[in-house]
Amino acid sequence: MSGRVAIIGAGRMGRGIAEAFTLGGWQTLLIDAKPREPSAFEALRSAALGEIESDLNFFASIGVGDPASACAALARLRVMSRAEGEREIGDCSIVFEGVPETMEAKREALGWASAHCGNDSVIASTTSTLSVGDLAPLVSTPERFLNAHWLNPAALMPLVEVAKGRATSAEAVAAMKAALESIGKVPVVMADTPGYVVPRIQALAMNEAARLYEEGVASAEDIDKAIRYGFGIRYAILGMLEFIDFGGNDILFHASNHLSRTIDADRYRAPDVVVNNMREGRNGMRDGAGYFDWANVDVGAYRHERLGEFVRLLGYLKLLPKTGHGKEEPQ
Repeated sequence: MSGRVAIIGAGRMGRGIAEAFTLGGWQTLLIDAKPREPSAFEALRSAALGEIESDLNFFASIGVGDPASACAALARLRVMSRAEGEREIGDCSIVFEGVPETMEAKREALGWASAHCGNDSVIASTTSTLSVGDLAPLVSTPERFLNAHWLNPAALMPLVEVAKGRATSAEAVAAMKAALESIGKVPVVMADTPGYVVPRIQALAMNEAARLYEEGVASAEDIDKAIRYGFGIRYAILGMLEFIDFGGNDILFHASNHLSRTIDADRYRAPDVVVNNMREGRNGMRDGAGYFDWANVDVGAYRHERLGEFVRLLGYLKLLPKTGHGKEEPQ
Protein backbone atom coordinates (compact mmCIF):
# COMPACT_ATOMS: atom_id res chain seq x y z
CA MET A 1 0.00 0.00 0.00
CA SER A 2 1.19 3.51 -0.80
CA GLY A 3 -0.55 6.74 -1.57
CA ARG A 4 -0.51 10.38 -0.59
CA VAL A 5 -0.21 11.63 2.96
CA ALA A 6 -0.23 15.13 4.45
CA ILE A 7 1.32 16.26 7.72
CA ILE A 8 0.22 19.63 9.09
CA GLY A 9 3.00 21.17 11.13
CA ALA A 10 6.64 21.18 10.06
CA GLY A 11 8.22 20.86 13.51
CA ARG A 12 10.26 17.96 14.85
CA MET A 13 7.40 15.45 15.01
CA GLY A 14 5.98 16.47 11.64
CA ARG A 15 9.38 16.09 10.01
CA GLY A 16 9.85 12.65 11.58
CA ILE A 17 6.47 11.42 10.32
CA ALA A 18 7.27 12.85 6.88
CA GLU A 19 10.56 10.93 6.86
CA ALA A 20 8.77 7.69 7.75
CA PHE A 21 6.18 8.00 4.98
CA THR A 22 8.44 9.26 2.24
CA LEU A 23 10.93 6.47 3.00
CA GLY A 24 7.99 4.06 2.82
CA GLY A 25 7.14 5.11 -0.73
CA TRP A 26 4.32 7.61 -0.11
CA GLN A 27 4.00 10.97 -1.81
CA THR A 28 4.33 13.19 1.25
CA LEU A 29 3.17 16.75 1.83
CA LEU A 30 4.66 18.53 4.84
CA ILE A 31 2.44 21.58 5.29
CA ASP A 32 3.35 24.65 7.32
CA ALA A 33 0.60 25.10 9.89
CA LYS A 34 0.98 28.87 10.05
CA PRO A 35 0.38 31.60 7.48
CA ARG A 36 3.76 33.32 7.00
CA GLU A 37 5.41 35.93 4.86
CA PRO A 38 7.09 34.35 1.82
CA SER A 39 10.60 34.96 3.14
CA ALA A 40 9.75 33.39 6.53
CA PHE A 41 8.22 30.35 4.86
CA GLU A 42 11.22 29.89 2.56
CA ALA A 43 13.49 29.91 5.64
CA LEU A 44 11.31 27.25 7.28
CA ARG A 45 11.17 25.21 4.08
CA SER A 46 14.93 25.30 3.65
CA ALA A 47 15.51 24.30 7.29
CA ALA A 48 13.00 21.43 7.12
CA LEU A 49 14.37 20.04 3.85
CA GLY A 50 17.94 20.37 5.10
CA GLU A 51 17.19 18.49 8.31
CA ILE A 52 15.21 15.77 6.55
CA GLU A 53 17.88 15.29 3.87
CA SER A 54 20.52 15.02 6.59
CA ASP A 55 18.43 12.44 8.47
CA LEU A 56 17.76 10.37 5.33
CA ASN A 57 21.45 10.32 4.47
CA PHE A 58 22.29 9.31 8.04
CA PHE A 59 19.73 6.50 7.90
CA ALA A 60 21.32 5.27 4.67
CA SER A 61 24.74 5.30 6.33
CA ILE A 62 23.50 2.98 9.10
CA GLY A 63 21.71 0.55 6.81
CA VAL A 64 18.19 2.02 6.54
CA GLY A 65 18.04 1.99 2.77
CA ASP A 66 20.93 3.33 0.73
CA PRO A 67 21.92 6.65 -0.88
CA ALA A 68 19.66 5.95 -3.88
CA SER A 69 16.61 5.27 -1.68
CA ALA A 70 17.35 8.37 0.38
CA CYS A 71 17.45 10.45 -2.80
CA ALA A 72 14.20 8.89 -4.03
CA ALA A 73 12.54 9.52 -0.66
CA LEU A 74 13.52 13.19 -0.75
CA ALA A 75 12.04 13.46 -4.25
CA ARG A 76 8.69 12.21 -2.92
CA LEU A 77 8.57 14.97 -0.28
CA ARG A 78 7.17 18.45 -0.76
CA VAL A 79 7.33 21.09 1.94
CA MET A 80 4.58 23.57 1.23
CA SER A 81 2.94 26.67 2.58
CA ARG A 82 -0.51 26.70 4.09
CA ALA A 83 -1.93 28.27 0.92
CA GLU A 84 -0.36 25.57 -1.25
CA GLY A 85 -1.66 22.95 1.15
CA GLU A 86 -5.25 24.12 0.68
CA ARG A 87 -4.98 23.20 -3.00
CA GLU A 88 -3.26 19.85 -2.47
CA ILE A 89 -4.55 18.27 0.73
CA GLY A 90 -7.85 17.13 -0.80
CA ASP A 91 -6.05 14.28 -2.62
CA CYS A 92 -4.49 12.84 0.55
CA SER A 93 -5.99 9.67 2.01
CA ILE A 94 -4.31 10.21 5.41
CA VAL A 95 -3.87 13.58 7.12
CA PHE A 96 -1.85 14.01 10.32
CA GLU A 97 -2.01 17.05 12.56
CA GLY A 98 1.32 17.65 14.27
CA VAL A 99 1.05 21.08 15.91
CA PRO A 100 1.92 22.04 19.53
CA GLU A 101 0.02 20.50 22.45
CA THR A 102 -2.52 23.24 23.11
CA MET A 103 -6.25 23.16 22.42
CA GLU A 104 -5.95 26.46 20.58
CA ALA A 105 -3.36 25.11 18.16
CA LYS A 106 -5.25 21.82 17.72
CA ARG A 107 -8.57 23.62 17.13
CA GLU A 108 -7.09 25.79 14.41
CA ALA A 109 -5.18 22.99 12.64
CA LEU A 110 -7.92 20.37 12.81
CA GLY A 111 -10.55 22.85 11.70
CA TRP A 112 -8.39 23.80 8.74
CA ALA A 113 -7.74 20.15 7.85
CA SER A 114 -11.42 19.29 8.14
CA ALA A 115 -12.35 22.15 5.81
CA HIS A 116 -9.88 21.26 3.06
CA CYS A 117 -9.22 17.50 3.09
CA GLY A 118 -11.11 14.94 1.00
CA ASN A 119 -14.44 13.44 1.98
CA ASP A 120 -12.84 10.05 2.64
CA SER A 121 -9.62 11.24 4.25
CA VAL A 122 -8.73 9.86 7.67
CA ILE A 123 -7.68 12.70 9.96
CA ALA A 124 -5.36 11.92 12.86
CA SER A 125 -3.98 14.02 15.65
CA THR A 126 -0.58 13.09 17.03
CA THR A 127 -1.20 14.38 20.54
CA SER A 128 0.53 12.72 23.47
CA THR A 129 -1.60 14.45 26.12
CA LEU A 130 -5.05 15.43 24.87
CA SER A 131 -8.10 13.19 24.62
CA VAL A 132 -9.56 11.96 21.32
CA GLY A 133 -12.96 12.71 22.82
CA ASP A 134 -11.98 16.34 23.41
CA LEU A 135 -10.51 16.74 19.93
CA ALA A 136 -13.16 14.92 17.87
CA PRO A 137 -15.66 17.83 17.99
CA LEU A 138 -13.04 19.98 16.25
CA VAL A 139 -13.51 18.09 12.96
CA SER A 140 -16.66 17.90 10.85
CA THR A 141 -16.53 14.11 10.49
CA PRO A 142 -15.56 12.55 13.85
CA GLU A 143 -16.11 9.06 12.43
CA ARG A 144 -12.96 9.62 10.34
CA PHE A 145 -10.93 10.99 13.27
CA LEU A 146 -8.53 9.23 15.63
CA ASN A 147 -5.16 9.75 17.27
CA ALA A 148 -1.83 8.31 16.20
CA HIS A 149 0.72 8.63 19.00
CA TRP A 150 4.22 8.29 17.58
CA LEU A 151 7.32 7.71 19.72
CA ASN A 152 10.51 9.64 19.09
CA PRO A 153 12.44 9.32 16.88
CA ALA A 154 9.32 8.86 14.76
CA ALA A 155 11.09 7.69 11.61
CA LEU A 156 12.86 4.85 13.45
CA MET A 157 10.59 3.75 16.31
CA PRO A 158 8.33 0.91 15.10
CA LEU A 159 5.40 1.46 17.48
CA VAL A 160 2.50 3.84 16.83
CA GLU A 161 -0.36 3.86 19.37
CA VAL A 162 -3.69 4.33 17.58
CA ALA A 163 -6.40 5.63 19.91
CA LYS A 164 -9.98 5.64 18.68
CA GLY A 165 -12.84 7.80 19.91
CA ARG A 166 -16.43 6.76 20.49
CA ALA A 167 -17.41 7.87 16.99
CA THR A 168 -14.34 6.53 15.16
CA SER A 169 -15.37 4.06 12.47
CA ALA A 170 -13.83 0.63 12.02
CA GLU A 171 -12.98 1.68 8.46
CA ALA A 172 -10.91 4.63 9.68
CA VAL A 173 -8.99 2.42 12.10
CA ALA A 174 -8.36 -0.17 9.37
CA ALA A 175 -7.14 2.50 6.95
CA MET A 176 -4.73 3.94 9.51
CA LYS A 177 -3.40 0.51 10.45
CA ALA A 178 -2.86 -0.39 6.79
CA ALA A 179 -1.06 2.89 6.11
CA LEU A 180 1.25 2.47 9.09
CA GLU A 181 1.97 -1.18 8.34
CA SER A 182 2.80 -0.28 4.74
CA ILE A 183 5.78 1.76 5.98
CA GLY A 184 6.96 -0.87 8.47
CA LYS A 185 5.33 0.49 11.61
CA VAL A 186 3.65 -1.66 14.26
CA PRO A 187 0.31 -0.08 15.22
CA VAL A 188 -1.53 -1.01 18.41
CA VAL A 189 -5.21 -0.05 18.70
CA MET A 190 -6.49 1.15 22.03
CA ALA A 191 -9.30 3.00 23.73
CA ASP A 192 -9.13 6.73 24.37
CA THR A 193 -7.35 6.93 27.72
CA PRO A 194 -4.86 9.35 29.30
CA GLY A 195 -1.24 8.37 28.85
CA TYR A 196 -1.74 5.68 26.20
CA VAL A 197 0.14 2.40 26.80
CA VAL A 198 3.86 3.09 26.67
CA PRO A 199 3.86 6.45 28.51
CA ARG A 200 1.82 5.00 31.41
CA ILE A 201 4.21 2.08 31.90
CA GLN A 202 7.23 4.28 31.23
CA ALA A 203 6.22 6.95 33.76
CA LEU A 204 5.94 4.39 36.56
CA ALA A 205 9.29 2.82 35.71
CA MET A 206 11.07 6.18 35.36
CA ASN A 207 9.70 7.48 38.65
CA GLU A 208 10.78 4.30 40.42
CA ALA A 209 14.28 4.61 38.97
CA ALA A 210 14.43 8.21 40.24
CA ARG A 211 13.25 7.05 43.69
CA LEU A 212 15.98 4.41 43.84
CA TYR A 213 18.52 7.13 43.17
CA GLU A 214 16.87 9.49 45.66
CA GLU A 215 16.94 6.81 48.36
CA GLY A 216 20.62 6.07 47.76
CA VAL A 217 19.92 2.45 46.82
CA ALA A 218 22.51 2.56 44.03
CA SER A 219 24.40 5.06 41.91
CA ALA A 220 22.85 6.50 38.78
CA GLU A 221 25.33 4.46 36.74
CA ASP A 222 24.42 1.19 38.43
CA ILE A 223 20.66 1.83 38.29
CA ASP A 224 20.90 2.41 34.55
CA LYS A 225 23.16 -0.62 34.17
CA ALA A 226 20.48 -2.70 35.91
CA ILE A 227 17.85 -1.31 33.52
CA ARG A 228 19.91 -1.91 30.39
CA TYR A 229 21.21 -5.38 31.21
CA GLY A 230 18.40 -6.74 33.37
CA PHE A 231 15.04 -5.04 33.04
CA GLY A 232 14.94 -3.67 29.52
CA ILE A 233 16.72 -6.36 27.55
CA ARG A 234 14.10 -9.04 28.27
CA TYR A 235 11.20 -6.93 27.01
CA ALA A 236 12.75 -6.67 23.57
CA ILE A 237 11.80 -10.35 23.25
CA LEU A 238 8.81 -10.85 25.57
CA GLY A 239 5.89 -8.50 26.05
CA MET A 240 5.25 -7.59 29.66
CA LEU A 241 2.01 -9.57 30.01
CA GLU A 242 3.63 -12.45 28.15
CA PHE A 243 6.49 -12.24 30.66
CA ILE A 244 4.02 -12.54 33.56
CA ASP A 245 2.54 -15.66 31.97
CA PHE A 246 6.04 -17.00 31.24
CA GLY A 247 7.25 -16.67 34.83
CA GLY A 248 3.93 -17.06 36.64
CA ASN A 249 1.27 -14.63 37.85
CA ASP A 250 1.70 -16.07 41.36
CA ILE A 251 5.28 -14.74 41.46
CA LEU A 252 4.02 -11.25 40.68
CA PHE A 253 1.24 -11.64 43.27
CA HIS A 254 3.64 -12.58 46.08
CA ALA A 255 6.27 -10.01 45.04
CA SER A 256 3.62 -7.26 45.00
CA ASN A 257 2.43 -8.22 48.49
CA HIS A 258 5.98 -8.21 49.83
CA LEU A 259 6.83 -4.83 48.31
CA SER A 260 3.50 -3.41 49.51
CA ARG A 261 4.38 -4.42 53.08
CA THR A 262 7.99 -3.30 53.00
CA ILE A 263 8.04 -0.19 50.77
CA ASP A 264 4.70 1.39 49.87
CA ALA A 265 1.24 -0.16 50.15
CA ASP A 266 -0.40 1.87 47.42
CA ARG A 267 2.46 1.95 44.95
CA TYR A 268 2.95 -1.81 44.87
CA ARG A 269 -0.61 -3.04 45.37
CA ALA A 270 -1.42 -5.76 42.88
CA PRO A 271 -4.33 -4.86 40.56
CA ASP A 272 -7.52 -6.89 40.80
CA VAL A 273 -6.72 -8.90 37.68
CA VAL A 274 -3.56 -10.29 39.32
CA VAL A 275 -5.46 -11.20 42.49
CA ASN A 276 -8.31 -12.80 40.53
CA ASN A 277 -5.97 -14.78 38.28
CA MET A 278 -4.22 -16.07 41.41
CA ARG A 279 -7.52 -17.09 42.98
CA GLU A 280 -8.79 -18.77 39.81
CA GLY A 281 -5.59 -20.67 39.04
CA ARG A 282 -4.86 -18.70 35.87
CA ASN A 283 -1.18 -18.18 36.56
CA GLY A 284 0.07 -18.41 33.02
CA MET A 285 1.81 -20.94 30.86
CA ARG A 286 1.96 -23.80 33.33
CA ASP A 287 -1.78 -23.52 34.06
CA GLY A 288 -2.68 -23.27 30.40
CA ALA A 289 -4.25 -19.83 30.87
CA GLY A 290 -3.34 -16.36 32.03
CA TYR A 291 -3.39 -13.19 29.99
CA PHE A 292 -3.03 -15.49 26.99
CA ASP A 293 -4.52 -18.88 26.18
CA TRP A 294 -1.76 -21.51 26.42
CA ALA A 295 -3.99 -24.59 26.27
CA ASN A 296 -3.10 -25.49 22.68
CA VAL A 297 0.42 -24.07 22.61
CA ASP A 298 3.44 -26.35 22.29
CA VAL A 299 5.16 -24.87 25.33
CA GLY A 300 8.49 -26.58 24.62
CA ALA A 301 8.63 -25.18 21.09
CA TYR A 302 7.53 -21.76 22.34
CA ARG A 303 10.28 -21.62 24.98
CA HIS A 304 12.85 -22.77 22.43
CA GLU A 305 11.81 -20.03 19.99
CA ARG A 306 11.81 -17.25 22.55
CA LEU A 307 15.07 -18.27 24.20
CA GLY A 308 16.63 -18.59 20.75
CA GLU A 309 15.61 -15.00 19.98
CA PHE A 310 17.06 -13.89 23.31
CA VAL A 311 20.37 -15.64 22.66
CA ARG A 312 20.59 -14.02 19.21
CA LEU A 313 19.98 -10.61 20.78
CA LEU A 314 22.65 -11.25 23.42
CA GLY A 315 25.02 -12.32 20.68
CA TYR A 316 24.39 -9.13 18.70
CA LEU A 317 25.04 -7.07 21.85
CA LYS A 318 28.14 -9.15 22.68
CA LEU A 319 26.62 -10.17 26.00
CA LEU A 320 26.59 -13.96 25.73
CA PRO A 321 27.84 -15.85 28.80
CA LYS A 322 31.52 -16.72 28.82
CA THR A 323 31.97 -20.46 28.55
CA GLY A 324 35.64 -20.81 29.51
CA HIS A 325 36.12 -23.29 26.65
CA GLY A 326 39.76 -23.90 25.89
CA LYS A 327 41.02 -22.04 28.96
CA GLU A 328 42.97 -23.61 31.74
CA GLU A 329 41.10 -24.23 34.97
CA PRO A 330 42.21 -22.02 37.86
CA GLN A 331 44.60 -23.73 40.28
